[in-house]
Amino acid sequence: MRYRLFGETGIFISEIGLGTMTFSGKGRWAPIGALTPSEAETLVGTAIDAGVNFIDTADVYAEGESEKYLGAALVSLKRPRESLIIATKVRGRTGPGPNDVGLSRKHILSSIDESLKRLKLDYVDLYQIHGVDLNTPIEETVRALDTVVRSGKARYVGYCNLPAWLAMKALAYADSSNLMRFVSAQMYYTATNRDIEREVVPLAKDQHLAILPWSPLAGGLLTGKFDMDKPGPKGARRTSYDFPPVEHDRGKRVLSALRFVADESGVSVARVAIAWLLSHSYVTSIITGAKTKEQLLDNLGSSDVRLAADHVNLINAASELPPEYPGWMVERLDHDRRSWELPAPVKKAA
Repeated sequence: MRYRLFGETGIFISEIGLGTMTFSGKGRWAPIGALTPSEAETLVGTAIDAGVNFIDTADVYAEGESEKYLGAALVSLKRPRESLIIATKVRGRTGPGPNDVGLSRKHILSSIDESLKRLKLDYVDLYQIHGVDLNTPIEETVRALDTVVRSGKARYVGYCNLPAWLAMKALAYADSSNLMRFVSAQMYYTATNRDIEREVVPLAKDQHLAILPWSPLAGGLLTGKFDMDKPGPKGARRTSYDFPPVEHDRGKRVLSALRFVADESGVSVARVAIAWLLSHSYVTSIITGAKTKEQLLDNLGSSDVRLAADHVNLINAASELPPEYPGWMVERLDHDRRSWELPAPVKKAA
């Protein structure tokens, strides 16, 4: 396992992390995974033994059961707490009341306490807002997250699924008010869905944010088990839970390219898909989930895959984003600046 610097925090996290959305499967999460506590513990132990030090969960996964399963596994496995980086999230609905959801100060400060109880921890290393709450000013959210950090209940804060403009607004407010700023952006990023390259990646580079891709296999589509023109295999997650969305024609092109590279490289399609993400220097840690130990080990093996340049270029071409304004104008004008050369100085006659 290799490790990458986590934004500007000064700590290193494994370039592949463990996602826990497959734990329990209570409620609407059943199609994603319904692992028992024992099965969840096996995955956690397998990941840690393979060098994974980053584990991600959320208060809404399986209605809180995912956090409980992870907490129980950590207690049972008895691994040093300081060797792990545990992350969870807040925003989703956790109760029937009108204030049991969102990013208000009230919901954030109560949610962190409940998450810590379920996780059986004194603090989490990364506390992330799970998405947008347009009813709460982002300034209130940033101040509440700063309170969480100052109270010792979290070490860092991050965000998931925010548009670039709102993330930048939050960062600017934190900087101007001397509050804890986001250190990471957890975003959907795969070879089939490269949308974050338009605005989020430039923002992350400029603000030194760690990018943490979720669902790197597009909900199982990029495992190689699927044909875009046929029904998915019975029992597979994406067969019954068609999410995240993937544009059909691009998905077919990408799958074809991934299969070609996998055949030439002698590894699974899933490993190639994850290795392609790892070929981007701005990616910090890829969050992978699994239903079985075998699936997890195959995903973790992506850290050992080094794609040849022509293979990366092949996947890039198959997954290329269509031009979009103002991006194409920015590129056009930037090219004009980069191509400018000063005339060579005229030599004077001796």
